Amino acid sequence: QVQLVESGGDLVQPGGSLRLSCAASGLTFSTYTMNWYRQAPGKERGWVATITTTGGTSYADSVKGRFTISRDDAKNTVSLQMSSLKPEDTALYYCNARRLLINNYWGQGTQVTVSS
Repeated sequence: QVQLVESGGDLVQPGGSLRLSCAASGLTFSTYTMNWYRQAPGKERGWVATITTTGGTSYADSVKGRFTISRDDAKNTVSLQMSSLKPEDTALYYCNARRLLINNYWGQGTQVTVSS
């Protein structure tokens, strides 16, 4: 059974930093493209960042230059380092594992709140 468990969400002041982690189990982690998504209250879930199986990364324009996605295939984890946080970054952050069009898994989410 595939499980993705996010952690690291917290309340942080504007301008602060936070590191989210996602621990995966029940899948061959190194063969999956890993993604972070987020969903703010009243809004649709939106894509944040991607890291491919070969380490290539891409980011939504809204977080480019502030967020960094990374993976550790030996530990089956993917992380999202967030800096210069803004109130508009407040959302429930989800980890996603995807392989081709067949395998697509989601975690339960971790809450990030940016507020003074």
